[in-house]
Amino acid sequence: MNTLDKDWDTLVNRLEKQFDDEMTLKGILYLIGIQELNFGIKRFNREEKLNVLHVATCKLLSSFGYYQFVSVDKDGWPHYKELKAVKNLDEKEQERLIKRAIINYIN
Repeated sequence: MNTLDKDWDTLVNRLEKQFDDEMTLKGILYLIGIQELNFGIKRFNREEKLNVLHVATCKLLSSFGYYQFVSVDKDGWPHYKELKAVKNLDEKEQERLIKRAIINYIN
C-alpha cells in the first residue's frame, strides 16, 4: 500500500468515526463543498447538490493550479476559472489527485 492509500484510509476512518457514518469520496467532497459555501442549514435540490460537488472540486484543485477563484455571486456561490483541464488526466489520475487534495485540505 502506498503513502496516498494509507493517508486516505486514515482520513476516511477518522471521518467515519467523527460522523458515525460510512464515508465515500463523493460524500467527503459534498462535506467540503458545504463547508466552503457556509450557507448554514439548507436543503439543496439535485442540481444544487451537483454544484456543491463542483465547488469542492474547484476549491481543492485550485491548490494544484487547475482552477483559480474568480468571485462570489449575489447568491453566495463561488465561481472558478479553469486553468488546466482536469479531463486531460485519466479517471484514476483524477481520483488520486482529488484524494491528495482532500488530504491536504483536511489535515
